[in-house]
Amino acid sequence: MAPMRRILDILGASLGLLAMAPLAPFIALAIKLNSRGPVIVKLPRVSGGKVIKVYKFRSMYDGAHQMKGALAVLNERGDGPFFKIKKDPRVTKVGRLIRKFRLDEFPQMVNVLKGEMTLVGPRPHEPEEVAFYPHPYKHLVLAKAGVTGLSQISGASELPFLKELELDNHYVRNRDLLLDMKILAKTAVIMFSDPTAV
Repeated sequence: MAPMRRILDILGASLGLLAMAPLAPFIALAIKLNSRGPVIVKLPRVSGGKVIKVYKFRSMYDGAHQMKGALAVLNERGDGPFFKIKKDPRVTKVGRLIRKFRLDEFPQMVNVLKGEMTLVGPRPHEPEEVAFYPHPYKHLVLAKAGVTGLSQISGASELPFLKELELDNHYVRNRDLLLDMKILAKTAVIMFSDPTAV
């Protein structure tokens, strides 16, 4: 099963990068013209039992992570360690657009090609977030994080903290190629019908 999943990861990630290639220069130019900072950011996330650097098109102002403490009082998530502000002032105008269509996440395909992530898996979280996982869900940090997954197609950041972990746990305990195909298919449907839902 593992070799087949890796083959699918490589094929899927390669196709994803090829599909994004024509748009990438325009996304990069828009990001640079809108605000100072790098086009691609590398964000610390936990995957496969270790901290990796996840690639994304920059959607926030440079130095946004340092602003997190000052904005803590605006955090709309009161049920766990996750941080969410609906109209986050750290997000640039271009960032809002590329986030809406999930374009900021396409560079993660490089992480998939490197074997650091997989196409389908638990949602990747920051090291300080996974430290709050309750004991029954601690094992999730050992699984490779996914570009998409069961929790991502079931509400993503709108889900309560424990519900997200419950869905990721269900996936890890029951994953197979058929489930992966269903999740990928639903991801595609959501992205084209309601991109903000993934």
